[in-house]
Amino acid sequence: MSRHHLPELWIVSLGTRPYAEVLELQRAAARARIAGAIPEDLLLLVEHPPVVTLGRSTKAQHLTTPAPQLAELGVELHEVERGGDVTFHGPGQLVGYPVVDLKRHRRDLHWYLRQVEEALIVALAGAGVAAGRHAGYTGVWTGEGADDDWAPRRKIASIGVHARDWVTWHGFALNVTTDLSYFDLIVPCGIGGVDMTSVARERGAADMGEVERLVADAFGRVFSLAPRAVSVETLGLEPAPVGG
Repeated sequence: MSRHHLPELWIVSLGTRPYAEVLELQRAAARARIAGAIPEDLLLLVEHPPVVTLGRSTKAQHLTTPAPQLAELGVELHEVERGGDVTFHGPGQLVGYPVVDLKRHRRDLHWYLRQVEEALIVALAGAGVAAGRHAGYTGVWTGEGADDDWAPRRKIASIGVHARDWVTWHGFALNVTTDLSYFDLIVPCGIGGVDMTSVARERGAADMGEVERLVADAFGRVFSLAPRAVSVETLGLEPAPVGG
């Protein structure tokens, strides 16, 4: 099937928005996708002000900075329904929330996680950063070595997802020009001693607009969808919190 005749992937670029606002937006989008009110898969792309989020697998000892101290530093704290442990979102980080109906792809969350990783690996290659997987961990890493002897060293993207009726939300966080010192406030993804990195650290320079375009195109290629930019108003959503 030619790309012209593929189902679409609607790309919604949100700029910088508070975490709580976009959490409600993606939940509303997932409800609408489940109901069929949104006919195509979505990819919401956004930057957040500094925020720490706690996934369903978070262990208390991995939040090494008490909530009052986070607040003093201007970092919000949210508990959410996604999988995974504690993570950080902030300026210079491209956060993506794919709202994908897996009934139209493959009803397999493990497959879906690998697809998200693959899309980020493809996008990073386009940005001049060699990346790959780390056995036993979800996410995307940079390292040294040949393809058959990958030696992951630094984590550049984190992934945590949730699904209902085979429709996904939550997603990934790709460090582009992120202030990596924020990760010192937590044990990122519950991995002790992990070395977090960014496109800027690996390449020496990074442009958020370029990375956003590469990610949108890579998600289209990996999921066999045709990316199309749409406005958030096109979705016709009335965001409201829902349970997990």
